[in-house]
Amino acid sequence: MQKSKKSIAKLILAIMVIFALAVPMSGVAFAAEDGVASMEIAPDDLTAPAAPGEGPAVEGEMPAVDEMPAVDTEAPAEDAEAEEETNKFMNSFWALVPPIIAIGLALITKEVYSSLLIGIIFGALLSSSFNFTKAIDNLVNEGFISAVSGTAGIFIFLVLLGIVVALVNKCGGSYAFGQWAQKHVKSKTGALLASCALGCLIFIDDYFNCLTVGSVMRPVTDAKNISRAKLAYIIDATAAPVCMIAPISSWAAAVSDFASGTGLNGYELFVKAIPYNFYSLLTIGFIIISTLMKVEFGPMKLHEANAAKGDLFTTGDRVEAVEDDPNAKGKLIDLVLPIIVLIITCVWGLLYVGGMFDGGVTLQDAFANTDATVGLPLGAFVATVVIVVYLIARRVIGFKEAMECVPKGFISMVPAILILTFATTLKNMTGLLGADQYVHDLMEGAAEGLQSFLPAIIFLVACLLSFATGTSWGTFGILIPIVAAIFEPTDELLYIGMSACLAGAVCGDHCSPISDTTIMSSAGAQCNHINHVNTQLPYAIFVAAISFVGFVISGFVQNIYIVLPLMFVILFLALLLIKVVGKKKA
Repeated sequence: MQKSKKSIAKLILAIMVIFALAVPMSGVAFAAEDGVASMEIAPDDLTAPAAPGEGPAVEGEMPAVDEMPAVDTEAPAEDAEAEEETNKFMNSFWALVPPIIAIGLALITKEVYSSLLIGIIFGALLSSSFNFTKAIDNLVNEGFISAVSGTAGIFIFLVLLGIVVALVNKCGGSYAFGQWAQKHVKSKTGALLASCALGCLIFIDDYFNCLTVGSVMRPVTDAKNISRAKLAYIIDATAAPVCMIAPISSWAAAVSDFASGTGLNGYELFVKAIPYNFYSLLTIGFIIISTLMKVEFGPMKLHEANAAKGDLFTTGDRVEAVEDDPNAKGKLIDLVLPIIVLIITCVWGLLYVGGMFDGGVTLQDAFANTDATVGLPLGAFVATVVIVVYLIARRVIGFKEAMECVPKGFISMVPAILILTFATTLKNMTGLLGADQYVHDLMEGAAEGLQSFLPAIIFLVACLLSFATGTSWGTFGILIPIVAAIFEPTDELLYIGMSACLAGAVCGDHCSPISDTTIMSSAGAQCNHINHVNTQLPYAIFVAAISFVGFVISGFVQNIYIVLPLMFVILFLALLLIKVVGKKKA
């Protein structure tokens, strides 16, 4: 109770400080507005002058149109431009301060909602030059409303996935799979590798990956005393990193679209960049090698030690879902078939939105032209209807029980939807502050005289930008045109630099507590969000450090057949060193 009171007090104090700063600085703006307000016409002045030969003017009648003073219609646009120029916080390091505040508070207080809200409020104040009225307008219209409207498709997809998971649980499919897995997955190592393999197989989209792998593998990992934080890490590590090296995925389509705007063949550029994407490849290697070597370090080591004793959470809220009594009618097919249906319909939805069935559109073009925020909800809706009909036809659940799963699935996704809304709003605030222009200027300055080191520099910049904004798509959307402009189209460094951009975007997204995939990985594993961030951060930084070395070497040795095997050797030796040092300390 005392901790709760202290947290509330800290939150109130922080908000008071922000508003205390806002009010004095907004005084000038209010004064200017008051100056305009003083020019308003009083009702008594609305008396039109009498024309010659006419009676007295009628009180309250407006002057004729041709007698009205001319209005300068260009003034508002000029004022807006002038206001943008005078905002000293625009296109500067201040654009990254709101997410830095939010991330710092989230890691310190371990409370994500208030941390994000404080970051959003501070971003709104900066974007308005501490004009209180405009800050509120930015907060509501450019922030929350824009965030909800822009991510409505993802919200629908999350809710539909939640309903599917609730249906599978209700019919006993998850319970049947857990019983099967306990007989066939004999060890903790097997459960971890099975989770990794399933994550790699679902490469179509990271959102779909996060929630599907979590719902399927959670009963198995729980039975083998694997911590929820460890499961969340595996889900997160096989979501965006795997999608980024999959030629057929929503990520490949997005990258191709961004790159095609530079005049290059976007899809070809994406495919040729895959071998140099050290972060994605090494992350998968890290999971496999560390699992086989049984190496744990950082906060994850404590979580795994506690899980071995039966405590799967260690700290934070026990966000475990309340399950109904298992349905004895459920069979393994009641889990496998819904997942297969969901995969098929989601792929169909992506291709349909991409124009695949309109004629004359290739598979590659369909994925390049698709919109995951439309295609995935479409596919998930069709899958939900098919699954409901199938389960009722099998008589494992009735219509009333199926409908009970609708609110239950929605409720299970509320935390993810809330955090996603807050995170997207924070990203909108950084956009208002011109974060993209600031990073563009940084990259142009770094390009002079550092040609061979550019891949490593691009990787670092992409990491930091993605970490601060919580969006990998937004990051490579900003950096891909810059990278394409820096290198010659025939230069091998173009592919290395593009890989560094994509790898850095995934790395920062993987680490960031405000990333959508990080949030949904926590939801999929039913793990406390801050626990997930704290435990996976050392692992992600470890792989990122080795990846950075790889990009430094690649700038000079532009041969993937030499550099990639060398990176895996370094990864193995580094893990071996950690294991040896850990045994000595023990």
